[in-house]
Amino acid sequence: MAKYNPQEIETKWQATWEAQKTFKTGTDMSKPKYYCLDMFPYPSGAGLHVGHPEGYTATDIICRYKRAKGFNVLHPMGWDAFGLPAEQYAIQTGTHPAITTKKNCDNFRRQIKRLGLSYDWDKEINTTDPKYYKWTQWIFTRLYNTWFDEKLQKGRPIAELPIPAEIEAQGKSAVTKYRDSKRLAYYADAQVWWCKHCKIVCANEEVLADGSHEKCGTKEVERRNLKQWLMRIPLYAERLLQGLDKLDWPQGVKDMQRNWIGKSRGAEVDFAIADKDGKPTAKKLRVYTTRCDTLFGATYMVIAPEHAMVNELTTPENKEAVAAYVHAAALKSDMDRTELAKEKTGVFSGSYAVNPLTGTKIPIWIADYVLTGYGTGAIMAVPAHDTRDFDFAKKFGLPIICIMEPDASCPEDKKPLVLQGKACWPADGKYINSANETLSLNGLSKKEGIAKMISWLESNQIGKATVNYKIRDWLFSRQRYWGEPFPVIHWEDGEITTLEDKDLPVRLPEVQNFKPGDGGQSPLANATDWVNVVDANGRKGTRETNTMPQWAGSCWYYLRYIDALNDKAFVGKELEKYWMPVDLYIGGAEHAVLHLLYSRFWHKVLFDLGLVATDEPFQKLFNQGMILAYAYEDAAGSKVPVDQVEEKNGKFFEKGTGKELHQIVAKMSKSLKNVVNPDDVVQKYGADSLRLYEMFMGPLDAVKPWNTQGIEGMYRFLARAYRAVIGEEDSVEYKEGPVPADLAKVMHQSILKVTDAIEKLSFNTAISQLMIFNNELTKSAERYREASEVFAQLLQPFAPHLAEEMWEKLGHKESIAYVAWPSADESKVVESTVEVVFQVNGKLRAKESVAKDLSKDALIEVAQKNERVQAYLKDATIIKTIAVPGKLVNFVVKPGK
Repeated sequence: MAKYNPQEIETKWQATWEAQKTFKTGTDMSKPKYYCLDMFPYPSGAGLHVGHPEGYTATDIICRYKRAKGFNVLHPMGWDAFGLPAEQYAIQTGTHPAITTKKNCDNFRRQIKRLGLSYDWDKEINTTDPKYYKWTQWIFTRLYNTWFDEKLQKGRPIAELPIPAEIEAQGKSAVTKYRDSKRLAYYADAQVWWCKHCKIVCANEEVLADGSHEKCGTKEVERRNLKQWLMRIPLYAERLLQGLDKLDWPQGVKDMQRNWIGKSRGAEVDFAIADKDGKPTAKKLRVYTTRCDTLFGATYMVIAPEHAMVNELTTPENKEAVAAYVHAAALKSDMDRTELAKEKTGVFSGSYAVNPLTGTKIPIWIADYVLTGYGTGAIMAVPAHDTRDFDFAKKFGLPIICIMEPDASCPEDKKPLVLQGKACWPADGKYINSANETLSLNGLSKKEGIAKMISWLESNQIGKATVNYKIRDWLFSRQRYWGEPFPVIHWEDGEITTLEDKDLPVRLPEVQNFKPGDGGQSPLANATDWVNVVDANGRKGTRETNTMPQWAGSCWYYLRYIDALNDKAFVGKELEKYWMPVDLYIGGAEHAVLHLLYSRFWHKVLFDLGLVATDEPFQKLFNQGMILAYAYEDAAGSKVPVDQVEEKNGKFFEKGTGKELHQIVAKMSKSLKNVVNPDDVVQKYGADSLRLYEMFMGPLDAVKPWNTQGIEGMYRFLARAYRAVIGEEDSVEYKEGPVPADLAKVMHQSILKVTDAIEKLSFNTAISQLMIFNNELTKSAERYREASEVFAQLLQPFAPHLAEEMWEKLGHKESIAYVAWPSADESKVVESTVEVVFQVNGKLRAKESVAKDLSKDALIEVAQKNERVQAYLKDATIIKTIAVPGKLVNFVVKPGK
């Protein structure tokens, strides 16, 4: 019997594909296009684990299907290779990150090619390649030289920025300062998250809910003031929000982006700072509030510990306590300060403001439950109607004034508690205690009160309606070596300039010490010959020694794939217009806020500048589920490495101790030693088996546990398919002519079902149908050419190596990859017979298949001839016959004597 040998078949066809460049991207722009993209990997030293091929196989199935449907397909792969791990390894071993990165990329590429993925390797990119990061630097210069026109809601070249006459009158320095204040990319003092372990600035998004650094996992993160490069991403907040509406993305990802952007409608209100007698001064403290209607109930104010007026408002007797509090707040994450805070903390500044409606002197506190990045970093506190304010006021004994009567939904026994200041009422109701000589809200609803209050604030020039966003400026520099150098020079006279295009790329210099300084200095600061420059006029300057974050290269890589070898432009205009946007983007949900939001921001700026033709980069997004593996823990919950576990009679025990263990499903990790290497799987079962198993485990977006027995099942299925189509002989003979009706029916059903399943990314259901088709093939004593060919074509996206082998054995010389997708004859699928039931006096007596279009009279005749029915009609008198064609015949009878 011919044996299915995947190793022999797969290496044969992989070599053929590479030699013939089978999957080179089509260039005929008259054909429809399909751009299918994987989130490119960071090439770690550990190599691939079996979780990586899940998304890659899914995109490969789609791409192979689209080629067969006549599309030009762009399916590229590359490496997101800058970043912390390679640099940490360099610090530990002295090995240059470039050497480590190249080794890791080579290994990833080898592993990916062994999976038979149909990438166009001529499109391969690497973010650490100077030919690539030249264009990352080029895009940065465009961001630096762009300002955001609020009226037009778009970015424009900085040269088009109107300069106010009063600024122009102050001279060149004032004009430069004004321009710099408008640039999308800018250099400034910034309060940043600093990881003491990594010695690096972290973006807000990289500090996790528990206060730890996403990259290293430690909680050695604190606030610091450092000179940084930042980007004004909040200017694009509204467009980033609106753009989500037209994208085919998972709702959860959209919600995460909306929440991160954090749009709210409210008002900014100015509170006058009080003098020692409690009278208002000209000095103002501006707050942002979504409930300006509750201003009558504001009994104190709170500013964030980082607020610019902290020192100004702190009185001498409070300076020591305030300084200690500010320092303690700097060690907390935003999540710790807000959502995770179990108890409110704060310190009195010593200063007071004046409530503009009541004239009451109210204290100004400093508390970490207010964040400087949201609104103005200052709030008016209305403790009767805000839970956080209520808790704070109760702790520090501050006044609580109820200004809203609970509505009918509030039980009677709760109302006195609200009015006595013993509970908080944050819901709607009717205003009370909300009137003075110029304004009254009493008796109005919340909606009416907000509108009337905003009108009053604006007419009295105390405040105005405002839309606010939580999203903050993006910290865009890192104190590391292994990243893109900024194309920037800081001159001794204070001017900052970017390099001209002809001077790009700015290459990373060679350094001996990769360790960053304790004070925030990048390792590049040690490369003095590289750092120090002199211009044509003898003016001295220094290069920027911070490097760009890893996100920089991934913000635009999808554009470079389109035109990877172009050394004249970051992407050719006609090619970009043809291929964009990306039709399908598959990757992990963990990138919902970081990479995806940053990419959308960069893309919108490029669109505004006329450099790309679409406003959004990724039309359809799909998040594949995580593949987990079995792990083991003892009764105390401690994890035990897999190699320390033995199985006895279906139970699990720790080797050496004999302790019984509990089997759990957990994320693959080196510490648990439950990582499954795809190389091992491919070596034993073949890449086609691995591909099929990962797609058959369940829905693509589900979390699934790895089970080696499932691989064995896929291997057996492919072996049966091999025998069904190729058989046992060296020379296979296929029967020409029509396929028998039963086989033809399953064949055309399979075309319809597999096609529909691929379109819906329901690959597990497609594979189930292929199994049904294969079972039908094995029943036939003959090998029918048409059925065998259709099976090979439908199998091709899922198990391409075996499909190619089948196609060759069927006598074809061309690759199956571009053979037109089969079309179904739906008339062959339509059932010609139908099963009907035969009843006597309403009770089922028999079933029989009959022609679907059988007439009523003919159906009655068939029923009367049925042997089981005849037994009940014998000696009986038929009183009535009810017949429904295609469904039933019921004889109503009177029994005989």
